Amino acid sequence: MATKRRGALPSVVIAGRPNVGKSTLFNRITRSRKAIVTMTPGTTRDLVAEDAEWCGVNFRLVDSGGMFGASDDPLELKVLERGQLGIDSADVIVFVVDAREGLVPPDQAVADLVRKVGVPVVVAVNKLDDRRARNRGLEFYQLGFDLVTEVSAEHGTGTGDLLDVIVRLLHDKHPSGTSLGGSGVKRTDEPKETAVAIVGRPNVGKSSLVNRLLREERVMVSDRPGTTRDAVDELLVWRGRHFRLVDTAGIRRPGRVAKGGKIESVSVVVSKRAIERADVAVLLIDAQEGVTDQDAAIVGAADKAGCGVIVAVNKWDLMKGIGEEGVREFDELAKRQIKFMDYAPFLHISALTGERLPRLLEAIDRVSEARQHRISTGELNRFFQEVTAAHPPVSPDRREVRILYSVQSAVAPPTFVCFTNVATRFHFSYVRFLTNRLRDAFGYEGSPIRLHVRRRQK
Repeated sequence: MATKRRGALPSVVIAGRPNVGKSTLFNRITRSRKAIVTMTPGTTRDLVAEDAEWCGVNFRLVDSGGMFGASDDPLELKVLERGQLGIDSADVIVFVVDAREGLVPPDQAVADLVRKVGVPVVVAVNKLDDRRARNRGLEFYQLGFDLVTEVSAEHGTGTGDLLDVIVRLLHDKHPSGTSLGGSGVKRTDEPKETAVAIVGRPNVGKSSLVNRLLREERVMVSDRPGTTRDAVDELLVWRGRHFRLVDTAGIRRPGRVAKGGKIESVSVVVSKRAIERADVAVLLIDAQEGVTDQDAAIVGAADKAGCGVIVAVNKWDLMKGIGEEGVREFDELAKRQIKFMDYAPFLHISALTGERLPRLLEAIDRVSEARQHRISTGELNRFFQEVTAAHPPVSPDRREVRILYSVQSAVAPPTFVCFTNVATRFHFSYVRFLTNRLRDAFGYEGSPIRLHVRRRQK
C-alpha cells in the first residue's frame, strides 16, 4: 500500500485503460510535455507526476499507465502494479474513458478497481470533440459514479470544468486548506530543490539506483532494456537537502534510436530535456561493460547543457575480484575515454547493495554547491594577473595579449568574461589551461566552466 508523504500536496491521479487520452490530459492540465503521447497503447508505464494549480489551489497530478486494456507491452502486469500504487495514494481519482469507443469491459474493470480505494472519483469522458462520439457521454453513467464531465484533452474543451470539480473535491476533503499549500496558496519558504538527472545507456541500473536512494520501489525496474520511457521524478530529502531525482530513459546511439520507433525517439528527447533542466547529471556506467563512446556522448551533452556532472560506475559489487591493479587500470582507461571530463567526480557504486551511495549523495551536494560559487571581482582579477604573468596568452596572429580586467557574469554554470587589448578569442588549449587553474584555485568540482573573451571597446 502506498503512503502519502507528510506535508506533500494532495494527489490527483489520472487512471483508465490504455489509449484513452490520459497523458494528453495530464500535459494539458500541467501545461507541459512531460508525459509521452503516442498512438501506441501502453506507452506510459510508470507514474509521471507534476505540480499543478487551479484557482489558487495546488495539487500533485499523477499520470498512470493504462490498465486492463489490449496492449502488447510485455510489462503489462508491472504497469498494472504501478497504477494500483498510484491510485492507492490518491486524494482524488480522475477516471478517463473514451467517448469515441464507448463503454467497453475494460472500463468496468478499472471502475471496480478505483471504487475500492474509497476516495472521490470523477469520470472524464474524453474525445467528445469527435463527431463519432456525440451523444455517447450518457452511457458512462452506467459505471455508477455521480460525477461525470465531458472533455477534449487534445483541444482543452471542458478541462476548466473538470478542474473546478477537482478543486471542489479537494476542498471537501481538506476543508481547513492546510493540505492545499496554506489557504490554497503555494508556500514561498519551501526548501530549494536540486534537480538530479540519472542518465546513461539502457539497462545500466538507473531505476534501481533511484529506488535504492529512496529506499522504496518508486519506479519500475526490470531486466528488459528500455523499461523506463518517461522521465520520472521523485523527491529525496537527505541531511536537510532536497534532491529531485529524475529517472530517465536509456539513451542509445542515434542510429539505433531511429530504428527503435517513435516511443524510443520521444523517450530520448525527454531524457535530453531532463539533462538540460538538471543541476547535476549522474552518468551511470555498467562496470562489466566499461565506458563506451555513447557514455562519452551522453556526458558531453551534459557538459554542453552546463549542468554539473558525476560519473558513477554501477554494479561494482560484481568487480570485487579484479584487485587494486585491476581497479587502477579500469579507472585509467575509463578516464582516458572521457578525458575531456576530468573535472567530474568518479565513483564506484552498487545500486543493488547500496555500496558507496552516501558518497554519491555527498558528491551531488558538493557539485551542486560548486556550480553556484561566485568569485569577487577583485579576487578574480588578482588571479588572472598572477596566472597570465607566468603564462601570457597570445592572439591567433601572434600579437601580444593582455587581460585588462575580468568579471564573473553568471553562475550555474560559472561563467567568466575576460576583456583584452586585442584578442577576440583564445586558443582552446589556453582556455583549458585557464579553466583548470580556476578549478585549482576556487574548486568548481564537477561543474563546467564557461570562459568568454571580449576585446575592450575604446
